[in-house]
Amino acid sequence: MNSPALDTPALDRALTELRHNAASWAAASLAERVGLLERLMPRIRDGAADLVAAGARAKGYHPDSPWAGEDWAGGPWALAQNVAARLHVLRRLAAGRSPVPARSVHEQGGRTSVDVFPATGWDRVLLNGYSARVRMRAGITAEQVRDRAAGQYRGRAQRPGVALVLGAGNVAALTATDILHKLYAEGHVVIAKMNPFNAYLRPHFEQIFAEYVRHGWVRFVDGGPAEGAYLTAHDAVDSIHVTGSDRTHDAIVWGTDEHAERRRREDAPLIDKQFTSELGGVSPCIVVPGPWSRADFRYQAEHIVTSKMNNSGHNCIAGQVLVLPRSWPGTERLLEEIRRVLRALPPRADYYPGAHHRLQAVLAAHPQAECHADDSRILVPDITDHDDVLLTGEVFASALGVVRLPGETAAHFLRHAVDFANTVLPGTLGATLIVDPRTERAQPAAVESAISELRYGTLGVNSWSGVNFLLGYTPWGAYPGHTRQEIGSGIGFVNNAFMLEDIEKTVLRAPFAPAPRGLLTGSPSLSPKPPYFVSHRTGRTTLERVTRFTTAPGISLLPAVFASALRG
Repeated sequence: MNSPALDTPALDRALTELRHNAASWAAASLAERVGLLERLMPRIRDGAADLVAAGARAKGYHPDSPWAGEDWAGGPWALAQNVAARLHVLRRLAAGRSPVPARSVHEQGGRTSVDVFPATGWDRVLLNGYSARVRMRAGITAEQVRDRAAGQYRGRAQRPGVALVLGAGNVAALTATDILHKLYAEGHVVIAKMNPFNAYLRPHFEQIFAEYVRHGWVRFVDGGPAEGAYLTAHDAVDSIHVTGSDRTHDAIVWGTDEHAERRRREDAPLIDKQFTSELGGVSPCIVVPGPWSRADFRYQAEHIVTSKMNNSGHNCIAGQVLVLPRSWPGTERLLEEIRRVLRALPPRADYYPGAHHRLQAVLAAHPQAECHADDSRILVPDITDHDDVLLTGEVFASALGVVRLPGETAAHFLRHAVDFANTVLPGTLGATLIVDPRTERAQPAAVESAISELRYGTLGVNSWSGVNFLLGYTPWGAYPGHTRQEIGSGIGFVNNAFMLEDIEKTVLRAPFAPAPRGLLTGSPSLSPKPPYFVSHRTGRTTLERVTRFTTAPGISLLPAVFASALRG
């Protein structure tokens, strides 16, 4: 396992320090934990621009580029929003209140659900019309939900421990929010191994988490597979969380030698520790046929392109497969609008390692595929083979495939679409469902049935499911049922500010149309086009202002946020 480049004494020292200080974190009072988060906010705000600039330059564009909006959204804003969510819940606990308001827990049709967003007045202002509900596993009652939420702060003993977070290489906030989950939801101190591809973020994280580092509750280390293997097997590590691929999980748990498959078959893991993971998959975007206007086609095309081309498609939740009704007249019209959006986007590169090879594999499988940039922004408009490269694994780059399914009515189409998503596409992390309000009102049972039956940990209804990661209150993870032998999209949920247990999925809803047009389409809200859309003209400025607002909310900051957002 050792190699000349592997500095095991430094890793051992970091783990020894964490082990020594684990008990002090487990014993830290609620007031102390709240204070730490409150003091974290100014450091996020003060370091936000530098964090964004580092990410932008690593991806090959200037920090003032329109593309840098995604670095604000997936970096400092996502982290600040996650901290704000945890603060909201912990302050409720500190005030002697239940973490989950009683009115937020519902039992209907034998199933229990919890309204988790919006949670505050500021949520209702900034994301007006957005809502999220967590659906609990079958058999869980409302009383059990209320009793088990945030149990570690309500009498359940917290055992000191050391957690290893194997950081993601694609989205800046992922490693930071995983650290917060381990600290605040599980009570473990954290050694965070940076992904080699974005290890440049380490000094920014060390500055943001400076107080935790000073107390010996968080340590950051660099390294590649050798360091990761050493840490995962280390006796001082009690739990592991990884964001990555199923291959990474399997290499850790079963090994990579000739005995790996036998170990898996016999369930004899190399690592037998508490192990949670978020491993991606092939995420669908399902479009329900309906009476759309010209503006609807344009807006939803921008929405769909965003779900795929955000971060050049280097997202585990990227909308890789667009599922359309074969006989709907709107299918070709929507695809034309998607082509228009793809052509209009400013240039950028698919920067993540291996992206060029994966895109070339798509082009080799589809010589007639459309390229709306140089060998990228690929659109494959009619996939018919279930063994297609776009349906069998994550491309993790800027390629979008289209599958057309039968269905003369919304109900008929949804039955085919749900079956396709659940049985053909690998992974259960997230799916997006686009349905106009008139169609949903006309066929509510069919839409509700689809929402219920789609086996994904996050379902976005008229919202890219990736937005769920940003909100903090909304649990983030794969649909339950995976095992270490068949890991799929992973096990466990993070970003779960209410610290709910027994989660099945989160359903995030957004307006079908932005303000003010939504008033005419049956989806009224005050929210304009979302600033994270790749087509948003002022997205970078808006998200910068939203970040600063989130770190220190004040009504005086809102006019500037709205002024920028409305120009998008």
